[in-house]
Amino acid sequence: MEKVKKRILLTFDSMRYPNTGLFYFGKSLGNSILAEDNSRFDITFYVHRKSIYQFANRVKIQYLSKLHKLFFPQSGKYNLVHFTDQYPRLRPQKVKGKKILTVHDINFIYENFPPEKVEKKLNKLTRYVNLCDKIVAISNYVAEDIIKYIPSAQGKVQVIYNGADKLSIKADHQPAYQPQRPFIFTIGHISAKKNFAVLPALLHNNDYELVIAGIETPYKDEIMHEAKKWGCEDRVKITGPISDDDKAWYYKNCLAFAFPSIAEGFGLPVIEAMHFGKPVFLSTHTSLPEIGGDAAFYFDSFDGKAMQKVFAEGMEKYNSTDNIEAHITAYAEKFSWQNTAKQYLSLYEECLED
Repeated sequence: MEKVKKRILLTFDSMRYPNTGLFYFGKSLGNSILAEDNSRFDITFYVHRKSIYQFANRVKIQYLSKLHKLFFPQSGKYNLVHFTDQYPRLRPQKVKGKKILTVHDINFIYENFPPEKVEKKLNKLTRYVNLCDKIVAISNYVAEDIIKYIPSAQGKVQVIYNGADKLSIKADHQPAYQPQRPFIFTIGHISAKKNFAVLPALLHNNDYELVIAGIETPYKDEIMHEAKKWGCEDRVKITGPISDDDKAWYYKNCLAFAFPSIAEGFGLPVIEAMHFGKPVFLSTHTSLPEIGGDAAFYFDSFDGKAMQKVFAEGMEKYNSTDNIEAHITAYAEKFSWQNTAKQYLSLYEECLED
């Protein structure tokens, strides 16, 4: 008699909005889980009906419904549910079976939110953590934060690093905006926690451009204010969201990639840039030193002159060191979605054996 496969539900309900970290996380992890499963499990994905990515009919789909906040008809159908967003639309208390929660960060602790908002978010996350059997942190930094602020998570937490897609460039592709000078590139939500306003200082006393891609917010005014301060506002371009093809072009053709974020659970663009062998300049905040390792350069402070010194010395080392591009790309290869998916599948098996 054929062995009955264990039924697993993976929630990818945060993939409704493209150009977000959770969209790319869901797309890459979902595809890799399907590639590595080898028919071990009976898998269903939980997605928003309006999501622009539906996994090409390769997996059973359960669509999100607002009514699921009250009642989930399939609550007892699955042997295991993996909530891939720490604030899932399908609440952990609405399903039975084993439960796994991926926590991407608890950076709201550091983002100058009002204390009552921080307490509300932490209490909500604590409830979800307490309802789940295993907690996955996407970096050791996140794991330490979880245990520090949610002590009840002790003994449940396992670190599984994200992967990073190795982007390729289509022949003859040209981006919507093509810089006319050597340029520094960065990408991410244009918000205070990404700290992009410190980057115009790097354009002082040179002819470089700065290209910033991502969903725009009023924070862009602060970036342009700093650009005016450094006399380079005509060389700072905020593109808004970009296509994957444009992103790959910018990684491939940039002089360097800079990511001065002060609140990061992993930092996917860091590894994406490293896949192209580029010099990467990071802040020393949150998870970035862990993810960048010895393949990146680091800003010790955000003082303009200090950043200029780090950048100049880093570029000099990059340009004078033999095989440094090979070292950077080899480092990036450690972060593969294939390995990430294999670790999640092993965790599913471990949970289901308990």
